[in-house]
Amino acid sequence: MTSEKRKNVFILDDTLYERRNAKKVELAATVYDHAQHKFTRGFRLLTLGWSDGTTFLPVTSALLSSEKRQNVVRSADPVDGRTLAGKRRKQAQTKSPKVVLELLDQAIACGNQADYVLFDSWFCSPSALIDISKKDLAVIAMAKKTSKVHYLYGGKAVSAKEIYQTHRKRRGRSRYLLSVGAAVQKDGETLPVKLVFVRNRSKRKDYLILVTTDLTLSEEEVIQIYGKRWAIEGFFKVSKSYLNLAKNNRELSYDAACAHVAILFTQYLLLAVEQRQDADPRTFGELFFLCCDELQDLTFANAFLLIIQLFQKMVAEENLLTADQLETFLAKFLEACHFLTQKVKK
Repeated sequence: MTSEKRKNVFILDDTLYERRNAKKVELAATVYDHAQHKFTRGFRLLTLGWSDGTTFLPVTSALLSSEKRQNVVRSADPVDGRTLAGKRRKQAQTKSPKVVLELLDQAIACGNQADYVLFDSWFCSPSALIDISKKDLAVIAMAKKTSKVHYLYGGKAVSAKEIYQTHRKRRGRSRYLLSVGAAVQKDGETLPVKLVFVRNRSKRKDYLILVTTDLTLSEEEVIQIYGKRWAIEGFFKVSKSYLNLAKNNRELSYDAACAHVAILFTQYLLLAVEQRQDADPRTFGELFFLCCDELQDLTFANAFLLIIQLFQKMVAEENLLTADQLETFLAKFLEACHFLTQKVKK
């Protein structure tokens, strides 16, 4: 579980922090609920987490209101902008792409390390790919299937749909349909990327697009690493269903809402550590190492010999076979085992 070959990742996503009937909650805004496909009141909880594929840990977050004043239900209380409370309120009314970069800076400053940054199509844009790459972090994200986002391919600016339509797809049960190299461009800056088109399991005739800035990864590795992004969806499910995200907080202060999120993150961290200890056999302590030594000392040949000796003992005690019959049976058994071994090697 702690192998150096395991790829650690940062995962970015947001979820609804709902305060539906709160008209006096500080900085509460009209936000869109992607699950219910309707507008409601509350915040967007933008979360940055860390995962190694087994354990997910929430690292930092931001309760986002709205940068548009007409969408804010109640404006922020007057607070000194130099204080942490003032900076937090200013961040809440900042556009999410900029907040994403701030959260990454916070995580890196605290000593968190990861190889890749994962996020879905909601945050995927050429500017986001370029800005995150400047922090020496590779990106694997779900690209948008839209004609508004263009990639440099073949000397032209074309959409991902156009690239997909002009290429022949892989047949059979391949894990991906198409893989091409392209580039994204923003404000005169160009960044090479790889586009991997994957079949949509929900709709067999549809496809999904993964984009990565690490050109050394194979298509299978891109798909496998991006699969780790699902860990944050499990975190949101636990936070809402079991830790009562937003349900246990009825305060009107924005600071109280941020404190509620911090306490919930701490609760989840304790649960994640406990789950990790149950999943990692090394937490058994000395018993684990004794078992490893025992398994290492017991070779396959010795184990096979023990099985034969046990079989001889059982037959002798039950008087099922005579000595000659037992020897004939064991000779045929060993001959059959040798034949199967040679067949497997071929």
